[in-house]
Amino acid sequence: MAEPETIPHQLGDYAVRSFAVAVIAGPDKGKAITAASDVLTIGTGDTNDLVLSDSTVSRYHLELRRVRDRILLADNGSTNGVEAGGVLIERGTVRPGSLLRLGRTTVKVEEGEAIQLAAANRDQLGTLRGRTPAMRHVFALIENLCKSAVPVLVLGETGSGKEGIARAIHDGSPRKVGPFEVVDCGTLLSTLIASELFGHERGAFTGATSQHQGAFERASGGTLFLDEIGELPLELQPALLGVLERKTIKRVGGTEQVPVDVRVVAATHQDLRALVNSGRFRQDLYYRLAVVPLRVPPLRERPEDLELLIGHFIKEAGREEAARDLYSPAVLQGLKAHPWPGNVRELRNFVEATLLLGEMPSLGEDGRPLPRPTARSVGIDPALLERPYSEARGTLVEAFEAAYLDRLLERAEGNVSLASRLAGMNRSYLRELIARHRPEQ
Repeated sequence: MAEPETIPHQLGDYAVRSFAVAVIAGPDKGKAITAASDVLTIGTGDTNDLVLSDSTVSRYHLELRRVRDRILLADNGSTNGVEAGGVLIERGTVRPGSLLRLGRTTVKVEEGEAIQLAAANRDQLGTLRGRTPAMRHVFALIENLCKSAVPVLVLGETGSGKEGIARAIHDGSPRKVGPFEVVDCGTLLSTLIASELFGHERGAFTGATSQHQGAFERASGGTLFLDEIGELPLELQPALLGVLERKTIKRVGGTEQVPVDVRVVAATHQDLRALVNSGRFRQDLYYRLAVVPLRVPPLRERPEDLELLIGHFIKEAGREEAARDLYSPAVLQGLKAHPWPGNVRELRNFVEATLLLGEMPSLGEDGRPLPRPTARSVGIDPALLERPYSEARGTLVEAFEAAYLDRLLERAEGNVSLASRLAGMNRSYLRELIARHRPEQ
């Protein structure tokens, strides 16, 4: 394969305050490191930022991460835990000057100088959107990753856009002319994953009536996205490791080694380092997959991107309004404070429901949007769901808008201003509905 071309892009930068960690007690006393980015990892594994020799410290013991003015602590499922002030902490916020005990080792977290992180001069990349420095930093990382074929491990919560990142890496690289294959390790039966990844020969098992090409063969010359890699059964992990090392696969039931040329991008919402510590994920496979770890910030850490995303989802639905046409400033402020456990996917569903209903969906007592309505619960004719999406959606939206408008104007006794207030709807949009459904008025 030819050497990747340099992909032109503009980089700005943004400043974050770094932090440092110094070992003040234990076998590695005197060792110290300053974070080179917004994340610093500690453990005995060779790929940590601060590598310790203390046998009571786990391979991937602890992660410290800067988020705005806070330093977040996350214990990676270590054996002996992380203790601060006599209290074991799994997740929490620490202040500069805090002392943390890891096994026989005590470290001190200290404030550092400001450091500059690269930020792409754009607010969208493929299906991804974001104006915040954190997302522009992700865009810059993606642009650089497009120049190589190294494996990437995308880390992020459910719905945060991990597949979008994998697709952007593929589409921006020389491999874009090749296939982009997706395997969701979390949805396949364990008995079928080997066949889906590596293929099988005819007669390899009951039901194998013909030869089947696996995802590695189908993705050859392109990119294979392994979603939820943390769900891969332990017994299959050596086979995946072998493929990554040898760049050949052997189909289930076969003997021939088939060469494959694949870039692997894996993703997970789990902490693979915790799985390594517990013995549920092979350390050598983690090394192979996490050549470059790339973390996607959850939506709650970048609320300033909310309006941009809402506007994008409105456009995707074929509408022209801006976020502030759909939601008042007060509502937008409330949405920014919402934790969005489902991240960007949850926000998309929320916006689509607003457009469909003509008003913002109700929120549950915990502040989360209520579950999306089912066809049965809102009386949709099941036959409508068998028609093409755009046709079915258009029919359903038109019927809903007409019925809702009739009842709304009846409640408001024809007063458009009152109807706008009752519906919580922008008046100009209400007039559009009236013009569309009641042209005689």
